[in-house]
Amino acid sequence: MPSLFEVTAGKLTGPTTGGTVTQATNKSTAVTLNAESGQITMNNAALAAAAEVSFTVNNDKVAATDAPYALHSSAGTAGSYLINVNSVAAGSFKITVANVSAGSLSEAIVITFVGIKGASS
Repeated sequence: MPSLFEVTAGKLTGPTTGGTVTQATNKSTAVTLNAESGQITMNNAALAAAAEVSFTVNNDKVAATDAPYALHSSAGTAGSYLINVNSVAAGSFKITVANVSAGSLSEAIVITFVGIKGASS
């Protein structure tokens, strides 16, 4: 089984394709990014305190058995968002973003994701 890390410290191995996409219209608008990893710049529509929003990431590299991982990587208020990947299917997955701050936020945060190949057997 290949490792995510080389023997030499500090040298990652992993996806060979990446890309970027910007979400249009609002925070629930689906995006398409057909790459093994990438960055999604969310729309800057308001997200109320304690509110959640989900959107679909269409990605032809993703299989139903894969495990995409996502995190809030830049822009916006650090520590104010929780990011969760769910509903993984062949060709797509969903990301749910929760505002855990005490106030409404209108920030175009950047989410970085990477697809981790999975298997059911």
